Amino acid sequence: MQDAIDRYAPPVGRILLSIIMLVGGFGKITGWAATAGYMQSKGIPIVPLFLVLALVIELVGGVALVLGFWARWAAAILFLYLIPVSLVMHNFWALEGMDQQINMVMFLKNLAIMGGLAYVAAHGAGAWSLERPARR
Repeated sequence: MQDAIDRYAPPVGRILLSIIMLVGGFGKITGWAATAGYMQSKGIPIVPLFLVLALVIELVGGVALVLGFWARWAAAILFLYLIPVSLVMHNFWALEGMDQQINMVMFLKNLAIMGGLAYVAAHGAGAWSLERPARR
C-alpha cells in the first residue's frame, strides 16, 4: 500500500496543485479586461505589467508542477507569489457581509495551496516527474 502511495500521490498532488494555476493563468488571458479591472479596483499600480507577470507565473509554474520539472523552484515561486496575492486581492478583514465571507474562503484556499506548495518545495517532485531520471 505504501509503495502505491509513494508512486501515485506525488503526481496526483502536483496535478491538483497545478490545475488552479493553469486555469487562473488562462483565465487572465481570456478575461484580460475583467481581471485588469478587478486588479485596478484593488489599487494595484501598473496593472498591465502585474497582470502579465501573474499569468506568466501561474502558467509556467503550473506547467513545471505538472511535469515535475524544476518543481521545487516552481513551488517556491508560486508560494511567494501567493503571499501578496492573498493579502491584496483577498483582504477579507477590510470587507463586510458576503464579500467578507467569499474573500475569507479565497484567502484560506490560498493558504491551503501554499501548504501543498511548501511540501513540494521541501520534498521535490517525487515519482513520475521529469526530475527523477536526472537524479539517478
